Amino acid sequence: MSPSLREAGLFAGLALLVAGIFAWLGAAYGVRMLAEAACYAIIALGLTIQWGYAGLFNVGLMGFVAIAAFTTVLVSFPVNDAFWQGDGPVMLGQAALTLAIGVAVTILLSRSTRIGMPKGLRTALTLIAAAITYLAVQGQLDPAATLIEREAGFVGGLGLPVWMGWVAGGVVAGLLGWAMGRITLGLRADYMAIATLGIAEIVKAFLKNADWLTRGTLTVSPLPWPVPTPQELGFVASRSAYLAVTAVMIVVLYVLLERAWHSPWGRMMRAIRDNEVSAAAMGKDINRRRLEMFVVGNFIIGLGGAALITFTTIFDPSSFAPLNHTFLIWVMVILGGAGNNLGAIFGALLVYVIWIMSEPVALFLFTSAEAWGEKLFGWQAPDDLYTRALQMRVFVIGLTITLVLRFAPKGLLPEKVMRYD
Repeated sequence: MSPSLREAGLFAGLALLVAGIFAWLGAAYGVRMLAEAACYAIIALGLTIQWGYAGLFNVGLMGFVAIAAFTTVLVSFPVNDAFWQGDGPVMLGQAALTLAIGVAVTILLSRSTRIGMPKGLRTALTLIAAAITYLAVQGQLDPAATLIEREAGFVGGLGLPVWMGWVAGGVVAGLLGWAMGRITLGLRADYMAIATLGIAEIVKAFLKNADWLTRGTLTVSPLPWPVPTPQELGFVASRSAYLAVTAVMIVVLYVLLERAWHSPWGRMMRAIRDNEVSAAAMGKDINRRRLEMFVVGNFIIGLGGAALITFTTIFDPSSFAPLNHTFLIWVMVILGGAGNNLGAIFGALLVYVIWIMSEPVALFLFTSAEAWGEKLFGWQAPDDLYTRALQMRVFVIGLTITLVLRFAPKGLLPEKVMRYD
């Protein structure tokens, strides 16, 4: 079977599956499912260029999604007048100024070997400057945070358009990726995985405990949408508009990534992925090119993560979980086919449909089994039968990825090997 025919058959099958869900559970449910799946598809595109293009093993996706979502809240949530009318902004400004001066002094000291300072002395002075900066900033930040929480609750947002929040979220995720990449890209793949996982947990813990900045477990809602809300247009129309926005984003990203894949830059990235030693022997700067890919991928991951959290209308730092915001996206990319942008989109849509439909299907099957078992055999179902049904989604996803790895280890739409005459 030709690759084009295979792609058409798989997407046609997926369309039939989605059509069946629309007929069974209604248009409002189906459109919501597709809108969320589209956001996951954007995140999957970011991961596939990291893993599929460059072989970077990033398991800290949750941290990039979380920081991008928070940035979107900070940019697009309505202004909190109580915060701006109090002394909080001035106190935060003083802490920010102290931080800027401390960082500048620390950086200058870290480069003082250029003027002849011994390395041992440079390291000691740099560490002392960093410690003093931390203590000074913390000393100013603590009373500011207490004041903000008492008078205003939290800092609120800037009230800017949502699309600006999404772009800002992607930029911040890319900057975080740059900082992480400078530390982790020189490590082996397994150590890099541990490092990215750890940093993602640090980001989550910070957002969860910074009540003055994020409201912590109290959550922030309702988040503004870039399109009219369900209260203005109704569920189906508003969710359809949101789906259209995310679909346009997917098309634009897909076209750009396909052009990058076929460009000399894409060939260079694949050469580095397939044979790092040979690429280095040809004069390629391995770490620099990987850092480029890591930053670009995290920008796209942040963009999709911001769109996903905005759609839910609630920012809750406690809701970010490795299962939903890291493992599930890896399953999407592996099932679709790493190194194939169309495969990543297909994998995201299919896996999310399986993920979201596992609960109602399992509940239907368990309820039917209980009714027929009692009628035919007098079987008494366990009390936690319905709880077991609600937990079936993890089993179904695990079974799905196991079958794919057994029968299609390169994914349902594997990478297309380019040949040049």
